[in-house]
Amino acid sequence: MNEEWRALGAEAARFLREGRWPEAIAALDQLLKLTPDHADSWFNLGYAQRHARQYRKALESYDKAIVLGLRSPEEAHLNRAVILSEHLHLVDEAKAALELAIAANPNTTAAWLNLGNLHEDLGETEAAAEAYRSALRSDPNSGRAIARIAMLDALAGRPEQAADELRRAAQRVGQGTEDAAEIAFALGNALDAAGDYRAAFAAIREGNAIAQRLRKPETRYDPKAQEALIDALIETFPTPPESSGDRPPVTFICGMFRSGSTLIEQLLGRHPEITAGGELEFVPAMVAERLQPYPASVPALSAEQVRSLRADYLGDIRALFPDARIVTDKRPDNFLHIGLIKTLFPGARIVHTVRDPLDTIVSAYFLYFASSIAYSERLEGLVHYYGQYRRLMAHWRDLHGDDIFDVDYDRLVVEPEAVLRPLLAFLGLDWDDACLDHLSGRPAVRTASVWQVRKPLHAKSSGRWRNYEPELADVQTRLRAMGVLGDPGR
Repeated sequence: MNEEWRALGAEAARFLREGRWPEAIAALDQLLKLTPDHADSWFNLGYAQRHARQYRKALESYDKAIVLGLRSPEEAHLNRAVILSEHLHLVDEAKAALELAIAANPNTTAAWLNLGNLHEDLGETEAAAEAYRSALRSDPNSGRAIARIAMLDALAGRPEQAADELRRAAQRVGQGTEDAAEIAFALGNALDAAGDYRAAFAAIREGNAIAQRLRKPETRYDPKAQEALIDALIETFPTPPESSGDRPPVTFICGMFRSGSTLIEQLLGRHPEITAGGELEFVPAMVAERLQPYPASVPALSAEQVRSLRADYLGDIRALFPDARIVTDKRPDNFLHIGLIKTLFPGARIVHTVRDPLDTIVSAYFLYFASSIAYSERLEGLVHYYGQYRRLMAHWRDLHGDDIFDVDYDRLVVEPEAVLRPLLAFLGLDWDDACLDHLSGRPAVRTASVWQVRKPLHAKSSGRWRNYEPELADVQTRLRAMGVLGDPGR
């Protein structure tokens, strides 16, 4: 048994390293048949199940590891919290899991950071700040904790104080690390709030430079690859579906990041018949796990395969939101997958958020996406990506124009009712005054826009790019050549 156990353990470890989650799960299942009381194997099984999107099973495996005496139980509690918060939308349970992680090891910096993020999502400012301060007690150089405390100070009307603290932190932390990038981005945004725009842009430029140096070369933004993807999407979906079909209980919200998708979802989510689903991973996961090579695989799908994909997507929605009539799937980069969405749901309605191109680009450039988005680290990349997005949206609009509703962010913040009334009619819903009550419902907000959308509507972000006009001269030239300057996305 020992020899078989060692062989299975080595095989499972290899599958885990290579990200081969189904094989890892199978190997760990066999391993646990031999040694069912091995806590580390239960933890590894939970890890693999989490990545395979088997979230309920992962929770059970982590629980088993804890009960069996896992040496670092805080790691299992932390992973449980991520699943509960990010994937199952069980905020109270996630908070409890983080508190258990901290009880097991008060120096678990990641647990304090996640707890701070959770408090921010819930609008609990003071609790968030205290959690970040606790993170700093366990790791005095945590760039994320330093950055978040500073931004809370800036949002409270103390941007100069925040900038001073960040400058001192930058000297202490050093250069070239992820902590340094976090601090540089926070410094840039604090200086922006203070009105020191030249220094703000310099700090953001440095933050993006650090982020790009930290990125593996093979994951950097590739303009030619992006153009090839857009070409393939246009060629794969040349015509609309044959029939409109029934409207699914889901409204898809997409567009460029930083174009107002979080705001419009929160306003819609105040309507009594709409549940804000947030940035759901279902469509991108379907593409990555079941539709490779994408998009070439889609035309070859049989009617039965389409029905299966549709049923699985709706099953995921119902599992998360069993009582919802309409759920919003707000995943900005789903604009890439409108062809797939309309293949699965010909009657689907698409809410497309648009914003002044320069404001969109500045807002994305000023946000630290870490490893998740590569094109935002250089202005040239942002302009190129924006151009390809516009090219693809023009194609989708030609095919599905009647089912796509453009929400202009700059008009929304000035005339919200004038935008929301026709949008609700587009969705087949009556007007409800709750949509304009910024205290109504107040669901948790899971994106970088958290504090902007919690306040009453304002137009302070419209025209923000003018503060950086000298630095954006080349961007303006490129956008003007595309014919999109001053056109909010239509």
